[in-house]
Amino acid sequence: MRLLGLIGLVGVMLTGQVAPAAAEDGYDLWLRYERAGDSDLSAYRGQVERVVVEGEGATLDAIRAELETGLAGLLGRDIRVSRRGGGDNMLVVGTPETSPIIARLDLDGLDAGPESYVIRTMSDRGRAMTVVAGSDEVGALYGTFALLQMMSAGEDIAELDIAESPAVDRRLLNHWDNLDRYVERGYAGQSLWDWHTLPGYINQRYMDYARANASIGINGTSLTNVNADAQVLTPQYLEKAAALADVFRPYGIRVYLTARFSAPMEIGGLETADPLDEDVRAWWATKTDEIYEYIPDFGGFLVKANSEGQPGPQDYDRTHAEGANMLADAVAPHDGIVMWRAFVYTADEDVDRAREAYDEFVPLDGEFRDNVMVQVKNGPIDFQPREPISPLFGATEETPLMLELQITKEYLGFATHLAYLAPMWEEVLDTDTYVNGEGSTVASVIDGSLDDYELTGMAGVANTGTDRNWSGSHFDQANWYAFGRLAWDPTLSSEEIARQWAAMTFSEDDAFLGAVTDMMMGSREAVVDYMTPLGLTHLMATGHHYGPGPWVDDLGRPDWNPTYYHRADEEGIGFDRTQSGSNAVEQYAEPLREKYSDPETTPENLLLWFHHLPWDYELDNGDTLWEGLVAHYSRGVEKVEAMQETWESLAAHVDERRHDEVSQFLAIQADEARWWRNASLAYFMDVSGRDLPAGYDAPPESLDYYKSLNFPSAPGNGR
Repeated sequence: MRLLGLIGLVGVMLTGQVAPAAAEDGYDLWLRYERAGDSDLSAYRGQVERVVVEGEGATLDAIRAELETGLAGLLGRDIRVSRRGGGDNMLVVGTPETSPIIARLDLDGLDAGPESYVIRTMSDRGRAMTVVAGSDEVGALYGTFALLQMMSAGEDIAELDIAESPAVDRRLLNHWDNLDRYVERGYAGQSLWDWHTLPGYINQRYMDYARANASIGINGTSLTNVNADAQVLTPQYLEKAAALADVFRPYGIRVYLTARFSAPMEIGGLETADPLDEDVRAWWATKTDEIYEYIPDFGGFLVKANSEGQPGPQDYDRTHAEGANMLADAVAPHDGIVMWRAFVYTADEDVDRAREAYDEFVPLDGEFRDNVMVQVKNGPIDFQPREPISPLFGATEETPLMLELQITKEYLGFATHLAYLAPMWEEVLDTDTYVNGEGSTVASVIDGSLDDYELTGMAGVANTGTDRNWSGSHFDQANWYAFGRLAWDPTLSSEEIARQWAAMTFSEDDAFLGAVTDMMMGSREAVVDYMTPLGLTHLMATGHHYGPGPWVDDLGRPDWNPTYYHRADEEGIGFDRTQSGSNAVEQYAEPLREKYSDPETTPENLLLWFHHLPWDYELDNGDTLWEGLVAHYSRGVEKVEAMQETWESLAAHVDERRHDEVSQFLAIQADEARWWRNASLAYFMDVSGRDLPAGYDAPPESLDYYKSLNFPSAPGNGR
């Protein structure tokens, strides 16, 4: 009975739920379905006179509801979706199995695998029609969203011949949400999941969340924090997770859970969690069977083990492979997978932190079960504004690697700083690892084409919460959107994604789109400039990672301190990762190894990541390293000020409420960019004994003042 009720609720869409006064509060995301301009409206009406979705089922009901809502907004008239075909200028949506019309068309392009779709304008029996056909019902749903989004962006749909299939199989959001609704590194309010009222109360937001994810091709969600709580595996919480799975299922989204490695001891009453212990293995097998009784399409486990105090197989002198394989064996009979995170660093404090994931996992290549993916952060440290790619990519021929990106901006100014992250992700995906010669890009690793992985995946640490606009700021919605688009197709252009998102979210006016797209495309580089220029990294204040803290040097282990990463002294600055230092460069394939070993050939945006250089080292433009650092810090501030001017000039294109909210956040960002610039330069001036170059303003406060600032209640600081 509960599922039937949910299916009925699926038909209640976002736009219909929001009162007119709140229509522009950001809740509708990129699915506003604003009425197109008059000329486009006339054209769209002529091509969509009758809408047909044949067949029965929850996903087909979701398609009908989406078409009725979307087309009503875009065409300016009520739309009723028919279950039977007939007539001219018909839009038909379905699969060959659900739709007799589509079955008789014998469309090519539907053999590309699960979740694929074609969109085609054609003639059938002398009548014009637009067909959205999926290889399965979820594919038809994705095609429906694709067509509606094209119309939302004002694109021509007169002659369509589109065939799409996902390049990556598992496209997940990883929620770092705790059972008490606190979100680790979350800046958009509490967790979406109200565990206290589940399963009895199904919040409309759960369905709206599923719908938004389906609109960008996300097909999985890990509900709970990687710093896992074993209680989520108890019947009390499995019943709640099952209720969410019921909501998500019509939208093609599978639920995953984080597994605490010590769960057999904490909730199972065992005396050990040794993965080779037969009782432990039996406990996990039984627990997994129980999970599948609650959630028949449960996706599997996400695991953080032996990292930052989390329990794991190394507690019992076992390897990561032995730990992952135990869980993989438990989920294998149910077609489940294990995503084992590679974010580890050992108790050996003398090892360069950038080396550790590679050193830990490459020797284990070939030892993992076929249903295990090792989930690797984009860089070797920790979601910094800029890092080189992790050397793990391409280094494990027999072990599928799953790219982990951070949508929430833990190190890029939280939700208040405008930082469109797709250019960073595109930079990562396009980087050539050279492991199998030229063309061995990170994207080719992730989509399985490089090493013929059968299991492929991409994960993003979610930035959603209970804030009305979902993500804390309006522009952070673009990062959620861009992650889904790149997970579907890692070769997409971040600039085109930005333009599409802006058109659907704000305005399709060309003048607006040109200006706002340029602003978005330059925003991440602005953050790099005022936080971590020229390859510096991890200069954030510790704990909450809010604001600058390059002076911090008193934490429990060296690699928790910013001073560990920049190593500035009177002579120079930077981390030597060449043969004369930690030799982390040896983990990269040639020619990257040689390129990164020489400061003359290292890209300047990674210079201080790989090299400790004197302050007078000459940069490409003839400036000294010190002059270049000052210029970058100052330029970052100027870029944010330019973003403020651009946004103010676009007021006529954006509703007053959202324009004002973005303006206020940009003002915060400008203030904090100046703080970053001034505090960082005050510190580096003190360490180096150097004055600022001519023409640059001195920090308005003393270094002691900046050091004295304290933010014990900053978001992300824990409880």
